[in-house]
Amino acid sequence: MATDVEVIRRRFTVDEYHRMGEAGILNEDDRVELIRGEIVQMSPIGIQHAACVARLTEILLGRLRGRATLWPQNPLTILPDSEPQPDIILLRHRADFYAAAGLPGPDDVALLVEVADTSLRYDRRVKGLLYAEAGIREYWIVDLAGDAVEVFREPGPHGFQRTDRVGRGGTLTPLAFPDTPLAAADVLG
Repeated sequence: MATDVEVIRRRFTVDEYHRMGEAGILNEDDRVELIRGEIVQMSPIGIQHAACVARLTEILLGRLRGRATLWPQNPLTILPDSEPQPDIILLRHRADFYAAAGLPGPDDVALLVEVADTSLRYDRRVKGLLYAEAGIREYWIVDLAGDAVEVFREPGPHGFQRTDRVGRGGTLTPLAFPDTPLAAADVLG
């Protein structure tokens, strides 16, 4: 007589995830991130994705040097069990570039950006909800296939309350930097 077995997943904390790196179980060449306690393999970065991140990095550095710390494809700690690696994070500027106090957390984020060529659904549903629950004030998804930027604001426990989709002819104005509008066409390339 066959019986169904309930599969219980072992979830990891951020601290355990870091210890795996220290022990050599994970290394810097592993393209993984910790999402809600699970180690998730990240999609390969395609040329359009890489070009968009490089373009956005250059634009933001030129406009916000000394006002924000640009944190491209680096980890963000969301306790107790997540450490995603968004494509771009604009952090509150600190002279030590976050070296002294450990990795930045949600309170340090001025703007978070994911570039989606194949990950749009995941970036909306999984990462978007995670970022909203963590209190990230503003989250953008650069939808390369859809030729638009989705802007998410007003975070809450059930997701972002406000969503806008800005096409190539529109303008993006970060909440934290209202004096620094960006043409959506410049972001999209």
